[in-house]
Amino acid sequence: MGAQMTQPANRKLTPFNVITGMIIVAGIIFTVLRFTKGIGAVTNLDNNTPWGIWIGFDLLCGVALAAGGYTTSAACYIFGLKQYHSAVRPAILTAFLGYALVVFALHYDVGRPWRLPYPIFISQGTSSLLFEVGLCVFLYLTVLFIEFTPAAFEWLGFKKIRSVVVKLTLLLTIFGVVLSTLHQSSLGALFMIAPSKLHPLWYSGYLPVYFFISSMFAGMSMVIFEGTLAHRWLHDKMDETHLKEASGVALGFAKAASFIMMGYLAIKLIGISIDDNWQYLVTGWGAWFLFELLGFVAAPAILFAMGAREKNLTMVRWAAGWTVLGIILNRLNISIIAFNYHLPSADRYFPSLMEIGTSVFIVTIGVVVYRFVTTRMPILHEHPDYKEH
Repeated sequence: MGAQMTQPANRKLTPFNVITGMIIVAGIIFTVLRFTKGIGAVTNLDNNTPWGIWIGFDLLCGVALAAGGYTTSAACYIFGLKQYHSAVRPAILTAFLGYALVVFALHYDVGRPWRLPYPIFISQGTSSLLFEVGLCVFLYLTVLFIEFTPAAFEWLGFKKIRSVVVKLTLLLTIFGVVLSTLHQSSLGALFMIAPSKLHPLWYSGYLPVYFFISSMFAGMSMVIFEGTLAHRWLHDKMDETHLKEASGVALGFAKAASFIMMGYLAIKLIGISIDDNWQYLVTGWGAWFLFELLGFVAAPAILFAMGAREKNLTMVRWAAGWTVLGIILNRLNISIIAFNYHLPSADRYFPSLMEIGTSVFIVTIGVVVYRFVTTRMPILHEHPDYKEH
């Protein structure tokens, strides 16, 4: 009897719960310090570097890696690849959480977070790229929320409103692709205002194109990466259809990602040629640029292609994780590492432990919410009452 009574408590004290709890407690402490002592008390930001890891990682990486929502929806509903249907809901959930956490993270970075809605509802600055980014993110987050609601409505048993939302699927998908095209590229355009600060190898008039194209293979890689983790930790929540289609989703996205990554590699080289920046490739910064381009674009692209050809899921999954790291490296290079490259090392920005801890806290919240939703709602499986709908 005593052993049975302590079993639920022991189940709660899993390594995941303990580590997650510690991170959340630390994150709450950092949050209190941020909003009581000010942004300067928890960050190493200054006038030379007003945008740090909360923008470079939380926003730029978060938006890029959340692109699996529009890529998967477009593949299934616009291009008619119904074999990707089982991947749509997990991708939409990941994208929705990604964008929601981007907005959440912005509250830490801006000086007056309560004014975040002002550019949309009160004082529109239509000539500003930030206005365009903010408006598109606001609208796309709304689209993702609506796309996610059928799963919640099935869980709650709201059949009528669920059927109404399902009829809007194609319209929402098209709207989501248009909005993603706009704000993914505009995030790259933001850095075109700083030609003297960003190293010439990363600065280009084609930054908007680079950001949009890289978001496509980033989203596909994240779908594979997220699916790999879900198969490892949430296997019992998956139905037969999801398990059967999972390998096809991974191999199909691997093939598509390899093509897009090679195209991305080509346009990056064309950009260097047009800007005549070849001389920088023989410098230390050039070595770092080639490390990013060859090590985290060309190499995983080849691995994706080999994995797709040989139907090797292990190879594909490793390539997906590798590509995710490459996207993070690229966004951090543009926003932090190769930014203010001309400053002495002592004056260069490096995030504080509390900045890093806050970012880890935000990611952890996303993982906890994803786990909560997928263990309760029909995300990784079909609801038995709606299999024919």
